[in-house]
Amino acid sequence: MGSTTDKIKGTVNEAIGKAKQGIGEAVGSEKLQGEGAIQELKGKGQNALGDAKEATKDAADKAAAAINKKL
Repeated sequence: MGSTTDKIKGTVNEAIGKAKQGIGEAVGSEKLQGEGAIQELKGKGQNALGDAKEATKDAADKAAAAINKKL
């Protein structure tokens, strides 16, 4: 999966997780609140993974450009 895909999925999971927590709180469902918290955390992890992939790609691209410039 690419960094953009990870970030999109992460953002969606965070939003759904927050919504589940809110609905769970409104209806008094601790189970739904818990599921929401887990899904939100999963989304944050996916966003972090996307950021890491992007940073790695940027670093590799800069290194390749520097090497090509020296050749």
